Amino acid sequence: MVTPAADRELDSRTIGVIWRLCKMTFAFRWHFSLAVLAVLLSSTFFLWLPRVLGVGIDDAIRLAQDPGADPAHIRSVLLTTAILVIVISLLRGTFAFGQGYLGETLGQKLAALLRLQYFDKLQTLSYEFHDKIHTGNLMSRGITDVEGMRMFVQTALIRLINISILILASAVLMLMLNWQLALLSLIFVPFIAVRSSILQLHLRRIWNDVQRVMGELTTVMQENLAGVRVVRAFSGQDFEQTKFRKPGNEQLALRLKAARISSHNGSLMGFAFLLAWAFIIWFGGNRVLEGTMTVGELSQFLFYMALLQSPIRQIPMLVNGVARASSAGRRVFEVLDEPIAVRDRPGAGPIATTRGVVRFENVSFMYGTTPVLDDISFEASPDHSIGIVGSPGSGKSTITLLVPRFYDVDAGRITIDGQDIREVTHASLRQKVGLVMQDPFLFDGTIGENIAYGDPRAAIERIEAAARIAQIHEFVASLPAGYNTEVGERGVALSGGQRQRVSIARVVLLNPPIMIFDDSTSSVDAGTEKRIREGLEAAAKGHTSIIVAHRLSSLQHVDEILVLDHGKVVERGTHPELIRLGGRYRELYELQRRPGDVAGPQPVSVRVATDGRR
Repeated sequence: MVTPAADRELDSRTIGVIWRLCKMTFAFRWHFSLAVLAVLLSSTFFLWLPRVLGVGIDDAIRLAQDPGADPAHIRSVLLTTAILVIVISLLRGTFAFGQGYLGETLGQKLAALLRLQYFDKLQTLSYEFHDKIHTGNLMSRGITDVEGMRMFVQTALIRLINISILILASAVLMLMLNWQLALLSLIFVPFIAVRSSILQLHLRRIWNDVQRVMGELTTVMQENLAGVRVVRAFSGQDFEQTKFRKPGNEQLALRLKAARISSHNGSLMGFAFLLAWAFIIWFGGNRVLEGTMTVGELSQFLFYMALLQSPIRQIPMLVNGVARASSAGRRVFEVLDEPIAVRDRPGAGPIATTRGVVRFENVSFMYGTTPVLDDISFEASPDHSIGIVGSPGSGKSTITLLVPRFYDVDAGRITIDGQDIREVTHASLRQKVGLVMQDPFLFDGTIGENIAYGDPRAAIERIEAAARIAQIHEFVASLPAGYNTEVGERGVALSGGQRQRVSIARVVLLNPPIMIFDDSTSSVDAGTEKRIREGLEAAAKGHTSIIVAHRLSSLQHVDEILVLDHGKVVERGTHPELIRLGGRYRELYELQRRPGDVAGPQPVSVRVATDGRR
């Protein structure tokens, strides 16, 4: 149950979100000014119609009641009134078109700005943020929620100006005609105001839930598409459909509830409007019979009420648009306002590398409240390559992510040539550090484009040279389209080993002074791995290398091996030294030497899902 205090907080946040949206719209001052001008002119001509009709009716009746009046003159008055109505309607329609077009233009410009800001912010947010928020949720905010904010401009902001002008101006003109009848006619306005406030409160809660469920729906779909092969392999279609159906049905129910509330409120407003119209006919008709009001004046009242019918019926849509925009805006602004955990410090300058010596000095790190690394110290240089090995979850990959500063250390420091990496700019640091990740990601494009991702202008000769070092050139050359071969989404057209080799070539092409390989050859055979290693040794001569590997044969050539266990260095030394030590490294080495056992025995667990599937 939502408490009054929570309601007040939601009201405050809603006002803040809507005001922020308005300020962003006001930034397009020329378009906004022209849209407001179009609204003013359209409303002015619309409000002029009842006056022209009322005066025309009174003039025609007065002439008709004069026995000596010329019938041709009466017809002339009626014709003049009809022509004025047509001209005013054409002018009103012209400016209404301008109002609609400029309102839609404003909405599209705002959406384009929001999408750009949102996407730019996602590029700067730290890994820590992306660890917490699912990709599907972020996609929902960047697409569905931005669309809800776009619709606010046309369906709420511009319409609010139009409705306000029509209602206020009509009220003033009706009061000038007959204040008693005007008050009787407008008695339903307070009822509309109260109902609109209640409606906005209900719809705001509903749209908050709709946006949340939409994020869940997008998440399920994104996961399903990304893991479609796993779904098919385990015949999980029915299970996935059930997962998708639950948020889908919830969203449908919420949207139907919102539509039901809006429609119910619209019906009540329509009834109140017709009730007021009945009062006008009864009260005004008596005034006409008494001779205190003309037929034309009564007609003006009826025309003004007819004119008010459209804006009054639009109020539920306006309130719905505000409620939806406040819910969507809150979710988008949460991301835009998210503090950047890892950012350039004031006064940070570009890193100046001489040899590329990487030094960990008593480094400790936690993911949230979970300790991952504890008091890690080592030095890697062109003359002293480092290999890292350990069981899953020991912190190996975390070390590779700390060097390019995807996370900040919690204690200690990391330096490159004596410079604390927290004191230099991200851009310059990541130009000096080449990272081949454990799970290689390829973009939807050609093999050549993926290799040259870090330098899109690289000549084909450089691309081929990098591919040769990564032992992928012969395969690519055998393809009909060569380096112009499309790899598909996430590199689906390539095998795991081929994707790894393309990602290695991508780093080799940039030739950074520091190269980090996070189990980057786990999907290739031993012979190919040996050729890759030999190629990298030649290419990385004079470069600093840090290699994380599960296959110990990948580390026998390095100058020092660190053995991690629960975030601590439990052993260190060269391969022969660690073998002689007879500790954890020797145990892993013996496991991998067993015939038919490359990675050693792994524990097997069976999880019984809640639906009975295994």
